[in-house]
Amino acid sequence: MYTLLIKHSAERDLRKLPDVIFRRINDKILASRDDPRPPGVRKLVGSNIEGWRIRVGDYRVLYQIDDEAQSATIVRVKHRREV
Repeated sequence: MYTLLIKHSAERDLRKLPDVIFRRINDKILASRDDPRPPGVRKLVGSNIEGWRIRVGDYRVLYQIDDEAQSATIVRVKHRREV
């Protein structure tokens, strides 16, 4: 099981979301503790953030995985047009 860390920027993003969307995204984030690379996840290429992306409806959860430490750090949670 991976440890989840949430950066301050992602925490701010989550606080701004409506409750219904927050719950959907929160469920996906918590599910990533068991499998940080579930089906449908994509590796980010050509951006200033190296990491992975999970799609949750119109929102994207950007995170980084450290397999040695068995941790995943949530970096941003944004609408797809803002990512």
